[in-house]
Amino acid sequence: MKLSLIIPCYNESANLPPLIARCAEVAKAGGVEVLLVNNGSTDDSAAVLARLLPSHPGVRSVHVETNQGYGFGILSGLRAAHGDVLAWTHADMQTDPMDAIKGLACFKQHGLDVFVKGKRHGRPFADVVFTVGMSCFETALLQKPLWDINAQPTMFSRRFFQTWSDDAPHDFSLDLYAYYMARNAGLEVHRFPVLFGKRLHGTSHWNVNWAAKRKFIKRTVNFSLELKKKVRAA
Repeated sequence: MKLSLIIPCYNESANLPPLIARCAEVAKAGGVEVLLVNNGSTDDSAAVLARLLPSHPGVRSVHVETNQGYGFGILSGLRAAHGDVLAWTHADMQTDPMDAIKGLACFKQHGLDVFVKGKRHGRPFADVVFTVGMSCFETALLQKPLWDINAQPTMFSRRFFQTWSDDAPHDFSLDLYAYYMARNAGLEVHRFPVLFGKRLHGTSHWNVNWAAKRKFIKRTVNFSLELKKKVRAA
């Protein structure tokens, strides 16, 4: 059972050296490949990847010429992956890439027809309140239990990925899309605790203030309404 871990990286050059070092440890677990998606970065990420990756054969890169969103970067990595189990997490080191190895144990125990996500702890209280509110809203709207939607890693089988439509979202709604599709397909969902820490370098590309959160909420609500219409029409 091979695991492919996808990590989208947008202007994360300062985080790449420690991230790559940690990903190399993940790859040493055996039967694991890590794909770092240079998601249209405008900093020196390409140069950092070119310098460091040759020393770590279990870690490779996927290049996206122009940034088209967080989800687009992940989808680009998923399409280039070779694993039976596919996963993604973030590049900012707030969650440990090694968490994917813990998640892989769920597939070894329960088989491929499951959906696995981390369950975050150690977050600021205000962020927890925001997450609970969004979880309650999405659960009520889509009539499926959807909790801590943006927790990482997100893990599933290749054959489940092959059921996704071509119009899967290219932004942060991809987390919601994958989780909802798993619930709609009747997959067992397994969660395991992950420590959510601070970014090593830089700032979040969306979670910077309440104005950014409002934009995130608006995009997510609009996508959720569209998703509900598609499901009703299917």
